[in-house]
Amino acid sequence: MQESLNPVSAGPAAEAEERHASLVALGERVRALRARRGMTRKAVALAADVSERHLANLEYGTGNASFLVLQQVAAALQCSMAELIGDVTASSPEWVLIRELLAHCDEATLRRVRVAVADLLGGGGVSGKPLGAAWPRVALVGLRGAGKSTLGQMLADDLEYPFVELSREIEKFAGCSISEIQGLYGMNAYRRYERRALEEAIQIYPEAVIATPGGLVSDAATFNLLLSHCTTVWLQADPEDHMQRVAAQGDLRPMAASAEAMGDLRQILAGRSAFYSKADLRLDTSSQPLQATFELLRAQVREALKLPL
Repeated sequence: MQESLNPVSAGPAAEAEERHASLVALGERVRALRARRGMTRKAVALAADVSERHLANLEYGTGNASFLVLQQVAAALQCSMAELIGDVTASSPEWVLIRELLAHCDEATLRRVRVAVADLLGGGGVSGKPLGAAWPRVALVGLRGAGKSTLGQMLADDLEYPFVELSREIEKFAGCSISEIQGLYGMNAYRRYERRALEEAIQIYPEAVIATPGGLVSDAATFNLLLSHCTTVWLQADPEDHMQRVAAQGDLRPMAASAEAMGDLRQILAGRSAFYSKADLRLDTSSQPLQATFELLRAQVREALKLPL
């Protein structure tokens, strides 16, 4: 039987010191979930394979449970770890019920639900896009070196749309470079500027081609905004092409430790691909020369926008 919790405090003063607010809140959720399931503390302790005394410590916020013990308690209470530790999706009965409805849906179904929810909440219509139509605001997503700037400018010229490079707009908002924003103010500040720049671009340009920073998909709220107000295109490329193109732009830092940098790049690409794949369209920019790639992009976008080829 696992007993990974601290023992009960020796006295009231020591107990007060140990009752950290987050542990108290965790204990309250355990008690509430146990009450919802109609289970005694003894029954939960038995099902979770922890002692009743240690479960009591957890419930009263005087014991700091290990991850494994929390997993066991969650299993015993037939709830998710998110519900146990207080994730937003456990904050109300409606959240819990919605999460249960979605729990076993495949990706295609989840996407349809997300689009329907965005429409329901007003996330899909600042300029009155007809149902089923594509936005004439085209956003290119993908890692740095995928060709967003080059192909984006070419596409904008072809469509006679404004070309917006979101990184430059972020720098205008902040009054300094991207690296300075991140170095001086941190990543959270950068994400706020990124969100503001996208909001302004959406408000100003009913028609545009937007080249987005590679990490924009890391912020779910900003990526939702992009998906809801733009026709999105994922520009894919081989990791080697990403690296070579970045170096060709004059940034030799990734080549300083090429083996390690390539491993990092592959890991980043793997981590973001699931989000990039939510784009409406996708195009491999490594499979053919630049002009041929542009012709494919042009054809895809014009077809989506129902424009003549």
